[in-house]
Amino acid sequence: MIVTELTTMFDLAHPIVLAPMGGVSGGRLAAAVSNAGGLGLVGGGYGDPVWLRSELELVRSETRRPWGVGFITWSIDREVVELALGYRPHAVMLSFGDPHPYAGLVKDSGCRLICQVQDVPGARMARDAGADLIVAQGTEGGGHGGRRATLALVPAVVDAVAPLPVVAAGGIADGRGLAAVLMLGACGALMGTRFYASDEALGSDRAKHRIAAATGDDTERTGVFDIVRGLAWPLSYPGRALRNGFMKRWQGRESELAAAVATEFTVFQNAARAEDFETAMVWAGEAVDLITAVEGAAKIVTRTTAEAEARLRSARLLAPLPPDDATCTRIADRDPT
Repeated sequence: MIVTELTTMFDLAHPIVLAPMGGVSGGRLAAAVSNAGGLGLVGGGYGDPVWLRSELELVRSETRRPWGVGFITWSIDREVVELALGYRPHAVMLSFGDPHPYAGLVKDSGCRLICQVQDVPGARMARDAGADLIVAQGTEGGGHGGRRATLALVPAVVDAVAPLPVVAAGGIADGRGLAAVLMLGACGALMGTRFYASDEALGSDRAKHRIAAATGDDTERTGVFDIVRGLAWPLSYPGRALRNGFMKRWQGRESELAAAVATEFTVFQNAARAEDFETAMVWAGEAVDLITAVEGAAKIVTRTTAEAEARLRSARLLAPLPPDDATCTRIADRDPT
């Protein structure tokens, strides 16, 4: 069993957090991850109250284990946060923006505040806002993200906010990734794309199977899907998705797409309803190479930790040190010239 600050904070069996993916991480998936011993987070996204009521009621009714909800910080208001807190989550995660306006509200409710960041200044801002846990998200992850890579970003954030615990995200889809980020100083892993390709995830089965069939080279960061949907995402946070015909057509022609959005929006919406993923997007991270099947969330949680435990136990990479006297003998025997 792996015991870290994350597992202790939420009384978890596994140091794994479900990424709160909008439109994917619904109440059923969050409950499944929590019931398996991880921390399930509902993807509150842009704060649709009707959707939130339905999914938060679902997770609350299907688990007695700790769970939470995540939001895109720049897109919500106080009423949305208060709505979520009314369902008594154990954690609220805020991503992409200054958490200060909502930090006090979350913490005063007795709820843990998790802040996802994409750089070291963002980590310090989250710490100063009172975050209980920070997620350092590398650019390899699916969906929106920053520019820093996970391998370098995680230890930099760990050092910057110590002793505050840090969870790693971005490009983690199996136990090797979990073991690696634990060695970088993280106390767990937040995984998104791996759980997108799960039985309990919301969304299209076609999308899930596209993820299982893809490679990391099939992913690309882009802003075209935000432009066509009329979403004012900051330019510093493009989204990583599977490359498709729509992306190939408009990548590098964003200003033309913005001028044509009245027409293209309808085309895009029709494609999404028809599950035409040569036009509609499938957010996915570079770790899709490691995903070969759509599986149950509980199986993903338990296998990932088991793989990580096996890796950590077998990591005997250092040669044993020789006895002191043997070392001295070898040195003494050397030719002084």
